[in-house]
Amino acid sequence: MKEFFITGTDTDAGKTHVTSLLLKLLAQHKKQAIGFKPLASGCEMAFDQLVNADALILMESATVSAKYDVINPFAFAPAIAPHIAAEQAGVTITADKLSSAYKNVKQQGADYILTEGAGGWALPISNTDYLYNWVKAEQLPVILVVGIKLGCLNHALLTAAHIQSMGINCIGWIANQVDPNMDEYQANLDSLKLRLPFPILAISPYSEQTPKLQIYKTLLENFSLNT
Repeated sequence: MKEFFITGTDTDAGKTHVTSLLLKLLAQHKKQAIGFKPLASGCEMAFDQLVNADALILMESATVSAKYDVINPFAFAPAIAPHIAAEQAGVTITADKLSSAYKNVKQQGADYILTEGAGGWALPISNTDYLYNWVKAEQLPVILVVGIKLGCLNHALLTAAHIQSMGINCIGWIANQVDPNMDEYQANLDSLKLRLPFPILAISPYSEQTPKLQIYKTLLENFSLNT
């Protein structure tokens, strides 16, 4: 089983967009893959339960089916930081609870599990803990999604430095063009390629139509897909 954690440089970097594309890539290669969205806020009631649009996208993109609460065990209505929403709902999020939920995902029979984080890298899950501590405990390889927009250099380099400082294995980064009107898009992309300590895995150019993913060989190698 191959497992990866997809994080982002900030809230709107495009984690769900990229995770969905990666799940579809695995589907094209006839792989059994599932997405996992442990924490989600901004949920709405549907079918007598809170559901999150991002989690539903992951479910639609996966080749392995599971019940909603397996894919998204912690769902909150307010569109606020999950640990604050959890506190308001009287729910305690711990690393142990996340690991228990993750075991349920592992039991679904997938060969690949892509776990999508919430917000950016330094996401609190309580007043004393962070989601990245769980990622480290589970020894999940990380994929960093960089939302290419003004400020992306600072966000990406700070995130990369923290990942490195924790000794976590980041296999590479994916550029997601979120701003079609960004000045000097290519120059910023080149700067990231030069400065980030991890290899680039793919680029998702901005598109009003069918989303695309320009894939680098490093991604195929990490996913053990035939080139």
